[in-house]
Amino acid sequence: MKRCCEGVGLPCLFKGVGMASPQPPRYLLVFDFDETIIDENSDESILRAAPGQALPDHIRQSFREGFYNEYMQRVLTYMGDQGVTMGDFKAVYENIPLSPGMPELFQFLSKHHELFEIILISDANMFGIECKLRAAGSYSLFRKVFSNPSSFDRRGYFTLGPYHSHKCLECPANMCKRKILTEYLAERAQEEVEFERVLYVGDGANDFCPSAALTAADVAFPRQGYPMHRRAQEMERKQPGAFQAALVPWESAAEVARYLQELLKKKC
Repeated sequence: MKRCCEGVGLPCLFKGVGMASPQPPRYLLVFDFDETIIDENSDESILRAAPGQALPDHIRQSFREGFYNEYMQRVLTYMGDQGVTMGDFKAVYENIPLSPGMPELFQFLSKHHELFEIILISDANMFGIECKLRAAGSYSLFRKVFSNPSSFDRRGYFTLGPYHSHKCLECPANMCKRKILTEYLAERAQEEVEFERVLYVGDGANDFCPSAALTAADVAFPRQGYPMHRRAQEMERKQPGAFQAALVPWESAAEVARYLQELLKKKC
């Protein structure tokens, strides 16, 4: 049995998946943000507001694998020192392009919103995500957003914190998405809300962690050729059948919309 990062079997929280529920929504749809909803890494995008659109060497060289959140805290302090304001950051976030087909997917979801409970789990930050989703007119689609806390302090500096602590050895120190998803499903189950399927749309290695714990009733939508996709393929080669969810790679999010449309047709 797979075990989640905190020692709790994730499949036990999916008990009831596949059972018909008299109440909508039927499906839990989980999105990543960077290079999934948007077509860039938003942490890199904000450098467009930095002097010369670049960082000094001593900041860039301070990065440590697995501690990206701490690195970004130093980046934001530097940008604050250089006079970058909330308005500058907001303008950058609002103008980051959506990934190909994402407007079509959002349009589809808005038409069928009663069937999908939609959440976002991202290692970006709350301010940037809200700026972009509001600019795209899609913020209301999401029941909940899980991301690193961010705000502007008395100096006007953009500040960033870690989301939580965890024991997963595969994920960055500040966030394990599997832990977040596990806890969310447990919370919703306590509220007597269970889902026929969990649908996970992502791209990164930290999206592989939760998607690898999905069951055969669920669907993982990795962006074609990105780390989540490559790691799922590698798991399947090394341990056939270990990755249980249906794997549906996408280049355009419109492909995800088409898959969901067919899924709804089969239920009619």
